[in-house]
Amino acid sequence: MATDQGPSPSLRLGVPPGALSAAPVVTVAGPRVPRAEEVLTPEAVAFVVGLHRAFEGRRQELLTRRKSRRAEIAEAGTLDFLPGTAEVRAGDWKVAEAPRALQDRRVEITGPTDRKMVINALNSGARVWLADFEDATSPTWENVVSGQVNLIDAFEGRIDFSTEAGKSYTLKPAAELATVVVRPRGWHLDENHLLVDGTPVAGAFLDFGLYFFHNAARLIARGAEDPNSGPYFYLPKTESHLEARLWNDVFTHAQAALGIPHGTVRATVLIETITAAFEMDEILYELRDHAAGLNAGRWDYLFSIVKNFRDAGEHYILPDRNSVGMTSPFMAAYARLLVQTCHRRGAHAIGGMAAFIPSRRDPAVNAAALEKVKADKDREAGNGFDGSWVAHPDLVPVARASFDAVLGERPHQKDNPGSPEAVTPAELLDIAGAGGTCTRAGLHNAVQVGVRYIEAWLRGLGAVAIFNMMEDAATAEISRSQIWQWINNGVVLSDTGEKATAELVRRLVAEELAALRAELGDEAYAGGRWKEAARLFEQVSLAEEFADFLTLPALPLLG
Repeated sequence: MATDQGPSPSLRLGVPPGALSAAPVVTVAGPRVPRAEEVLTPEAVAFVVGLHRAFEGRRQELLTRRKSRRAEIAEAGTLDFLPGTAEVRAGDWKVAEAPRALQDRRVEITGPTDRKMVINALNSGARVWLADFEDATSPTWENVVSGQVNLIDAFEGRIDFSTEAGKSYTLKPAAELATVVVRPRGWHLDENHLLVDGTPVAGAFLDFGLYFFHNAARLIARGAEDPNSGPYFYLPKTESHLEARLWNDVFTHAQAALGIPHGTVRATVLIETITAAFEMDEILYELRDHAAGLNAGRWDYLFSIVKNFRDAGEHYILPDRNSVGMTSPFMAAYARLLVQTCHRRGAHAIGGMAAFIPSRRDPAVNAAALEKVKADKDREAGNGFDGSWVAHPDLVPVARASFDAVLGERPHQKDNPGSPEAVTPAELLDIAGAGGTCTRAGLHNAVQVGVRYIEAWLRGLGAVAIFNMMEDAATAEISRSQIWQWINNGVVLSDTGEKATAELVRRLVAEELAALRAELGDEAYAGGRWKEAARLFEQVSLAEEFADFLTLPALPLLG
């Protein structure tokens, strides 16, 4: 395989003889990252290149299909279950049985793969840690590469972390650690620091490929003595069963290439797009040898509804995002369908995120928020979910208590078929039934969260504490997409009588920047990337053409 010295190459690459039928030019163009050579070995990069060459064409076809599907939705103004896959929905089939490590998933914690988070998440007491290369990671080259290093170190038991204040973090005994489930980036994101014949590889191929190449055999070898081991994945941003089919083929290819038994990989799919909600059965069917379950990804789901129905009229206008919870009728229908589908097919149904971050200073805030978290997890467990997500270790015992009360010693409740009521397309699309209003306060909050999150993302932080909530890219997406929807539908704000306009949003952004300068001080404010964040936020919120993902125009601004 020929190599090209791109800007600031990390290393020269070679490939074992016979690894590829042709010799592509591979360029590693990222800045130097400590220990990158341990991850970006010639063999590992060749494995990723093999994924790219085998599947990049199909990825591009599916991304094109997303655009045509969106055009169809815009024309029809509605969605329905697919007539061509009715036999799959009616069929009597199940996914493969979950491996031992994924039988009990009552509490899962999520977070990026920085060194401190790796230790804290594994030690948290949760059954599963979602090691996130996607929404909770700003995909700088350093974050992408060092995250892989950190996971290898964790599996080898050699990871530690110390703060400047002298506080040290180390792992508990292996039996007490969470099972690692890695979330690679979605199909839409390129990795511009690794090029094959001048074309960026998919972030998904890189994240999955490096992790699988370095760790699959290691995890399998440990399996006999460590029940928490195995190559397990969360799949984000899936929009159709055809995209799930591509992942299944990637898994089959990867296992065959490394001599790993078919079906060793297990994947949980986030149902965080409205189109995927109409194809839950089909998604599980495509992945049936590798499927572990489905997850109710709340914020991205709302973002997907706005994105797909942004110009479909008043019925689809989403009120203030903080007023839309899982008890809203259309969200309750979505959760009900997910439990029904998973349990019918022998898969785990995993609930949504509790994003609250406990305050060390305000017991009253904590008490009120923890009561809401408890109510949320009680409802999920009572409605048939087998587990749920939290964003902070302090929430692990709260969620665990809710599921312990329902599950007892059982690992899951797949024998619970869920509600007997069939879910209809009209229920899934009844956005107006959520009630609520569009307010200036809600618009202001969207600006605050969007600008603050994007600024942190540009500095390399993907999981950001904002107003006692752990925010990731999904909440920034719903914030900016709601603004676009409100402006382009002429929404009048119920609390002030003002019309949502681009001018109003620009004024709120300017006011937010002034407030941040006053809050942070001139020196700290100047050290941030606030003006860039504000420009990008206005771009993705106010442009005439709706950007599919805010991370796409943001990527060139990263290191």
